[in-house]
Amino acid sequence: MDSVEVLVAHIQDLSGNPVELAHLHAILKQSEDTLRVQASRLVPFIEQLDPSSHSLGYLFLLEAYSSGPILRENISSFLACVVGFINFCSAEQIRLAPDKFISVCKRFKDQVIQHQVPIQGVAPLRTAVRKLQSSYEQLTALHSDFLFLCLLSKCYKAGTSVLDDEVLEIDQPRDFFLFCYYGGMINIGLKRFPKALECLHNVVTAPMSTINAIAIEAYKKYILVALIHLGQIPSLPKYTASTVLRSLKSYAQPYVGLASSYATGKFSELEAFIQTNVEKFQTDNNLGLVKQVLSSLYKRNIQRLTQTYLTLSLQDIANAVHLNTSKEAEMRVLQMIQDGDIFATINQKDGMVSFHEDPEQYKTCEMIDQIDSSIQRLMALSKKLTAIDEHISCDPAYITKIGRERPRLDFDDFDSVPHKFL
Repeated sequence: MDSVEVLVAHIQDLSGNPVELAHLHAILKQSEDTLRVQASRLVPFIEQLDPSSHSLGYLFLLEAYSSGPILRENISSFLACVVGFINFCSAEQIRLAPDKFISVCKRFKDQVIQHQVPIQGVAPLRTAVRKLQSSYEQLTALHSDFLFLCLLSKCYKAGTSVLDDEVLEIDQPRDFFLFCYYGGMINIGLKRFPKALECLHNVVTAPMSTINAIAIEAYKKYILVALIHLGQIPSLPKYTASTVLRSLKSYAQPYVGLASSYATGKFSELEAFIQTNVEKFQTDNNLGLVKQVLSSLYKRNIQRLTQTYLTLSLQDIANAVHLNTSKEAEMRVLQMIQDGDIFATINQKDGMVSFHEDPEQYKTCEMIDQIDSSIQRLMALSKKLTAIDEHISCDPAYITKIGRERPRLDFDDFDSVPHKFL
């Protein structure tokens, strides 16, 4: 116990000086075994430290304490301790030991899930993500845990705070897969289907040498969301691994079959296919989405009518798309007009619907601002990609690897060295 007391004294003495933090970090790393042995007795020592000024030392003691079994009667105090630390800790200090910080946050996440209070972890983990990040472009190991808690607690809007960031820096592939998969589910919950499709698309098309369970589940949802939002499954880009794509299709046969039935435009055929495979969809927890696919077929069939007719009665629409009444057809047409899926007017006097062309002329101030914003975003992304390309092109590890894989190359086979490095 004396050694822990001495360590606490070092923490209190050295934490205030940024120059001494590296020395303190070395002392703390040497004391890890001692801290783990004394894990169950560390609470009084933790209470002697200030989470804002002694963040690094506090983190090491808290991580050691959380590594052992926590008694049920101590759970509430442990959760409160972690929340207080996350809120008040110094970002500069905890970034000196990111693995320790991530470990504490993950154990905190496990405890709130185990005790069925995931909502208590949403705000603290959002703060933890921001403190761990060096910039908003960085994907941390805590992003996916934060989104998972948002899903469990149904706090979908909270998840958008990180989903709307442009992630360009990734350390671990698994973090990226989970971040995009959970992000897709959150966007589905918010009915943001274009965003959901983008997230799931990123999982399915990400580089992978072998198929993984996350990609399989993402592909199933990708098919369903694509049918709901687009009415078809878009072709995946050429950089998608062909072997992976074949494996995905083989693991998602009922969903591929669902898309084929959907393409016929026949409501009865699609409904029969769903009934035949209802247990599979239910087991995958996708039955709710499948029902939305079925409902979206009405919308697709109404959209097809706009390509053929200029005017049509509500009763004719109901008959054509197999709706029960003209009133139900009117409700669906009104909703589609409101959502911008079709452009039409309804004459309620004679029950006729007139279909129109898209009125957008792309010359309003709002549209010009929107186009300009998109151009600026693409220019910034282009600059970022150029910088990354230059960095990789001059990376010794990359050059060595290329040299091993292609031992006999002509000079012209090599990309020229960027001018800024000459």
